[in-house]
Amino acid sequence: MADTVLYEVGDGLATITLNRPEAMNALNVAAKVALRDAVRAAADDEGVRAVLLTAAGDRAFCVGQDLKEHIGLLVADREGGGERTMSTVREHYNPIVKALAGAAKPVVAAVNGVAAGAGFGFALAADYRIVADTAAFNTSFAGVALTADSGISWTLPRVVGPGRATDLLLFPRSITAQEAYDLGIANRLVPAAELRAEAEKTARALAAGPTVAYAALKESVAYGLTHSLEEALEKEDELQTRAGASEDHMIAVQAFVNKEKPKYRGR
Repeated sequence: MADTVLYEVGDGLATITLNRPEAMNALNVAAKVALRDAVRAAADDEGVRAVLLTAAGDRAFCVGQDLKEHIGLLVADREGGGERTMSTVREHYNPIVKALAGAAKPVVAAVNGVAAGAGFGFALAADYRIVADTAAFNTSFAGVALTADSGISWTLPRVVGPGRATDLLLFPRSITAQEAYDLGIANRLVPAAELRAEAEKTARALAAGPTVAYAALKESVAYGLTHSLEEALEKEDELQTRAGASEDHMIAVQAFVNKEKPKYRGR
């Protein structure tokens, strides 16, 4: 992986760190490629049972597209008659969001500072967001005459409701950490100095948990958002059958009967 994104795996936890703190972790091409490859690697690795997405520095989680690089690419496209610049949605943002949301394991985002544009979208693609009390969120897109990407047109309305999402997209503004918590964007709000420790603790607990059940929970929630009750009940039956056949379910039941703490194997 390029040093714009750091990738580490230990004890079943993959930690992915955006590593351009001097640029507020803005996404240049190198960072987008490295992030896409890291997220895919974590999603595909059967030895990884949870993912922690975070960022270096204390100012920003990710402010989205690196506009300094972006303007140069736009000029080159216009002069050369190309359309490569905006292909980044298809080539980078979409695969990143699909890998985060579709991973058969829980994904925790530790939001340490400003999350704007695609950075906001990536945080929303995670399953659980732990947010520093100094952090902030901003959709940003309309502010640079763009529409939504990084899945935010799908995720944001489902978190805050379509009316509030439309407001935040049409009139971009800074959403404080407290407001983000009140809106449901942040699952937990912690002091900035405690963010990394709390996020790692949470992610490691998930990495030691029943991975098959977690994957089924992710799938059932996503399915239920776009299907009828009858269809959701059928999906629950399917997924519960899968979870019930897992080794972890047997471990959990035996531990309960023996009044012991279960030691899951992730299968």
